[in-house]
Amino acid sequence: MPKLFFQWFKKFFPPLLGLLLIYYSYANTTSLERIEIYSSMKSADFKFVFLSIFLGVLSHLIRSLRWQSMLKPLGYKISLLNSIMSVLIAFLSNLGIPRSGEFLRASSISYYEKIPFEKSFGTIVTERIIDVIILVALILYGVSIFSKIEIPEFSINKKLIFGFFYILFFGLIIYYFISKSKYKNRIKNLFMGLKKGVLSIIKIENKSIFIFHSLFIWLCYFLMFYVVKFSIPETYNLEFEPIFLAFLAGAMAMALTNGGIGAYPLAIAAVISQYDVPYESALALGWIVWTSQTLMIITFGSLSFVFLPILNK
Repeated sequence: MPKLFFQWFKKFFPPLLGLLLIYYSYANTTSLERIEIYSSMKSADFKFVFLSIFLGVLSHLIRSLRWQSMLKPLGYKISLLNSIMSVLIAFLSNLGIPRSGEFLRASSISYYEKIPFEKSFGTIVTERIIDVIILVALILYGVSIFSKIEIPEFSINKKLIFGFFYILFFGLIIYYFISKSKYKNRIKNLFMGLKKGVLSIIKIENKSIFIFHSLFIWLCYFLMFYVVKFSIPETYNLEFEPIFLAFLAGAMAMALTNGGIGAYPLAIAAVISQYDVPYESALALGWIVWTSQTLMIITFGSLSFVFLPILNK
C-alpha cells in the first residue's frame, strides 16, 4: 500500500503543484494587473519569440547528434532522424509524467534501432549527469556574480556523513541478496549494459566535439531565454546579471513541476522584478518563454509520435 501511494504521489504531485502555483499566481494579482500581463504578452515582438523557438529546436538537434556520438563506441550507428524524434518524444512525455521521457526515449530507440535498452538508457543517464554538472557550474557562477548575496562558509554536516554510510550499508545488503538471487544473471546483464552505456563517454573518438555539443546545448538554452527579453519594452535594456540569474531560476523551476508549469513564470518574475522591472512585465516574460517552448515541444513531440513508427515501417 505505501509503495502504491508513493507511485501515485510521484505521478500526480508535480502537475497538481503546477496547477496550484498557477492559481496562486492568479489569486495574487488584481484584475488590472492581469490585464497588464495579458497586454504585455499580446504586444510582445514575436520575431524574438520565434527566434527563441528556433534556438530551442536547435538545442534538441544538437542533443540528438551528441547521443549519436555516445552510442557509436558501443557499436551502434543510429539514424539522426530517429534520434531527433526519440529526444522530442522524451521531452513531450516529461510534460505528462516527470522522468518518464528517459525510459520512453531508450525504449523507442531500442525498438526501432535494435539497441539493448540498458545500453541506450545508460547513455541517457550519462547525459543527465553531464547536464547536472553543467547546471551546478552555472549556479556557482551565478552565485559569484549575484551582487545581493553573501556566500556562507562551508561546513561538513554530520548527518551527511551518516547518510553516506547508511546508503553504503544498505547498498551492500542489496548487493548480497542480488548475488544470491536466481535472477542474478539477468540482473547482472542489466547492470553491465547500464555500465557500458554510462562509460561510453570514455570511448568517444572526438571528445572535443562531444564537449562542444554539451556546452552548445546549454548556450542554446540560455540564448533562447535571453532573446525573449527584447520582445518586451520593460525588459529590453536588462543587463546580463538579471537575465542569467532568471535563466538559472527557471532551469531549477523546470524540475519542480512537469515542464515547469506554474513554477517557471513565478521563478522568472521573482528574479527579474528585483531589478526595477514591474512584476507584471517580469511575469509576462516568464509566461512568454514557457508558453512558446512548451508549445514547440507539444507540436514537434506529437509529430514525432506519429511519424516515428511510419518512417520505420
